[in-house]
Amino acid sequence: MELSKQIKKIRMLMTLSQEELAEKIFVSRQTISNWETDKNCPDLQSLLLLSELFEISLDELIKGDVEMMKEKINMQEVNQLIKYGNVYGLMLIFCIIFIPVSIYYLKTIGLFISIIFFLVTIVYAVKVEKIKRANNVQTYKEILAFMNGETLDPQKKQIEIGKRTYQKVLMALGGGLVAAFIVFLVFKFIALI
Repeated sequence: MELSKQIKKIRMLMTLSQEELAEKIFVSRQTISNWETDKNCPDLQSLLLLSELFEISLDELIKGDVEMMKEKINMQEVNQLIKYGNVYGLMLIFCIIFIPVSIYYLKTIGLFISIIFFLVTIVYAVKVEKIKRANNVQTYKEILAFMNGETLDPQKKQIEIGKRTYQKVLMALGGGLVAAFIVFLVFKFIALI
């Protein structure tokens, strides 16, 4: 339950008006109204006073909001992972196609432009990895579960953790092959110049 609804519900159960509640916790009636309409949130001191007055723990008072905030933060990270992953994938494809062509047609300027695009691609790759590391997701199944707002059960999590080592080796080899392919294309087009 949202904190605003929780405050209003308990206030009404105690048959207090907004003004009476405001007097008891040393704020204005308008402040109570703003809390109940979710225009702003109580500060820590006010939360403690509300908790004491309502005779409930601080945890009970704000628990619903904490859960909602966790879910909101998790969805923000999922959305960021999707956004950064899409940009990274597109930039990687663009680099594979654009680097040889730009170097062939634009020579030195094309090389500098290609370096800039490659660096932007690396920046997005690092952003994706930071989100994955912060949420302890590395394998494909872990990432899919994370993106669906789920968590793997402990047994499946251990299986996925076991896969991480060889998946990192395969990713390193794949990255090396892509880099070698890009370098090969660059030198091939330079040789044509």
